[in-house]
Amino acid sequence: MSNPMQATINALLDSWKDDYAAMLNRWLSVPSLKADPLPDAPFGREVRRMLDMAMKDASDMGFACRIFDGYAGDVTLKGQTGEELAVLAHLDVVPAGDGWKTDPFVPTRIGDRIYARGTGDDKGPALCALFAMKAIRQSGVPLRRSIRLILGCDEESGWEDMAYYTAHTDMPEIGFSPDATFPLINTEKGMLAIRAHAKVAKTGLQVKQLMTGERTNVIPGESVCVVEGGEEIAKKVAAYAEKTGLPYAAEVTQEGVKITATGIPGHSAYPEGCRNAIGMMLLILRDLGVEGPIRTLADVYGGEHDGKTLGIACEDSVSGPLTCNIGILHLVGDEIHCTFDNRVPIEADLEALRDTLIAHIPDFTIDSVKLTAPHHVPADSELVQSLLAAYTEESGLSGEPESTGGGTYAKVLKQGVAFGAGFPGDEDLAHQANEYVELDKMILSAKIYANALLRLCAE
Repeated sequence: MSNPMQATINALLDSWKDDYAAMLNRWLSVPSLKADPLPDAPFGREVRRMLDMAMKDASDMGFACRIFDGYAGDVTLKGQTGEELAVLAHLDVVPAGDGWKTDPFVPTRIGDRIYARGTGDDKGPALCALFAMKAIRQSGVPLRRSIRLILGCDEESGWEDMAYYTAHTDMPEIGFSPDATFPLINTEKGMLAIRAHAKVAKTGLQVKQLMTGERTNVIPGESVCVVEGGEEIAKKVAAYAEKTGLPYAAEVTQEGVKITATGIPGHSAYPEGCRNAIGMMLLILRDLGVEGPIRTLADVYGGEHDGKTLGIACEDSVSGPLTCNIGILHLVGDEIHCTFDNRVPIEADLEALRDTLIAHIPDFTIDSVKLTAPHHVPADSELVQSLLAAYTEESGLSGEPESTGGGTYAKVLKQGVAFGAGFPGDEDLAHQANEYVELDKMILSAKIYANALLRLCAE
């Protein structure tokens, strides 16, 4: 065992399972969705309430805590030197979306599972790290490095929290983010995010209402549109559904024909097994005769998630293929607004891909472009090897470093990786309906984190 106190720490964590569950339920009951800013609440009242709750809980455990004007907070377990290790997690969540069997903001326990939005992404893992720190503190193990748990509030949106935090305090160089899966992710793809708009065509099928998507990094599970027409249009929708085998529905209303496309939601970085309802809607609108920029989107995106028709498909042996997602499609007045969220292989040229994508949507005005460089930590580094050893010792499982299209706070560290808390074979329900965690696995994750922190921080 890495440290003679590990058995004591593990016993403490086992004894705190009910305490962990109770605290997690309180955290999950806060719908910490980003909203309009308020004084001292830059991401809205509920996100600030969540941050205050987490900081009070950590303070009640005896930790030194700081809040940075509602943008983020940190919790520190002091070591003997000036060195520090960071654990970066987030308290904000994505919208619940459709398809829940329980209330997403009323935690529901069924057996060993707790269902709610934010269980796995990322309140449950954040609490695992906090309980690991509590166990280390209570065990009295002397530390060389300090451990700093940083809790952000804008991970699911623009990362304004990390920008503010790094502008107002120092950031440790080394650490991990419990916001992905075990065994460990040491490679994160680059990102190419584009927002664009265009005037809709006055010819062809006329779209009257279309408002799908709330987050760029979510694959929408449903898209609803109202178009001009009557029974003839509804019959064409039914025929298209029968031809393609895809779930479309049409209803004639006083406003026109209401068309519903039902997809399979998910995280934009992991489109396999999902079906983007926006792509479905674009394809049916093209079949019904839409023209102009909506037709352009149908032609260059449609149901693809690899960017092939956009001319940006690529892959490498380290990080895999590019993924492409349109997460927002809104008709506002006579303009159609859309977003592209692309996760880009680490060896690809982000600027060249940007230029190619823009060239494929010539009738759109580009509102914003954000390029995020890829991130990689060598597999033979002390950080990676220590974390893998902790994972293997506590779980009994072996594993190698992996790559992801997801973006975590690990990117803000010079040497940062994503480390848990999902296990191989677990359902990946981040950004999906019926998100849950298993309590036994959360306690195991806390043991892994404690083991890793001792390896990297103990004297």
